[in-house]
Amino acid sequence: MHEDVAVVIEDGEDIRELLAQVLTQGGFTVHTAADGPSGVELVREHDPIVVTIDVNMPGMDGFETARQVRSITTAYMVMITARGDEIDTLVGLQAGADDYIVKPFRPRELRARIEAMMRRPRVLASTHPSPPRAVHEGAATATGSMPVVHSPSSPPHPASAPWAEPADPLTLEHRGLRLEPGARVVELDGQEIELTRSEFDILRMLLASGRRVVSKLQLAGMLRGERGEPDHFLSEHDARAIEVHVANLRRKLGESPSEPRWIETVRGVGYRRTA
Repeated sequence: MHEDVAVVIEDGEDIRELLAQVLTQGGFTVHTAADGPSGVELVREHDPIVVTIDVNMPGMDGFETARQVRSITTAYMVMITARGDEIDTLVGLQAGADDYIVKPFRPRELRARIEAMMRRPRVLASTHPSPPRAVHEGAATATGSMPVVHSPSSPPHPASAPWAEPADPLTLEHRGLRLEPGARVVELDGQEIELTRSEFDILRMLLASGRRVVSKLQLAGMLRGERGEPDHFLSEHDARAIEVHVANLRRKLGESPSEPRWIETVRGVGYRRTA
């Protein structure tokens, strides 16, 4: 079993020590850096499975650091920000982050978010440089099974119906969009589209649901690795993160929310695949 390694990139000494302590208590071997360039080198040297990055650092800021980190690793990445502005969330997730957390935060909140991320597959599209590997013993992995066929004419299900995650089909296809769950690859009209882990998982869930409405709560629960109907309420943090992930996904697909080709918005509820 591969050693669980984490890298903390944070210029504030107190926060850096707190993050290191939380991750160490979670069973990680932790390496810390006080600036972006040093953090990128630590990531390159130690190949961690979790990286935390402070947004507001002097010199190379957290967004540029995140882009450079994402270019060399498929590690789970959490942005740490002192601000709750939506622009920070948007830029951080566009840079490849899987989640973000706003200072001041509670240690158990950070632990919960990292544990949720690690219940999801680490494998990304084949264009990423790092070979896939299991996060830890018992971690979720993407598997292939018999195809599941969804008819475009299937009637929509009530949004409140319990969510039962379907078995991964070999391929999901819709209007020129092709998604292979096992390989974690997305192609649009034959051209590969590079998505973050969260964007891929959201797209997979929507395509696999046919015309069924998938709520933001269900999407947030899926990203947290929950099975069945989520039993927590949808926080403002979760709702904003889902909206930003979907906006980024649409941007990468070249889709207009007003004239959707693949993803329809169901106001006040969530999203569903187009007919």
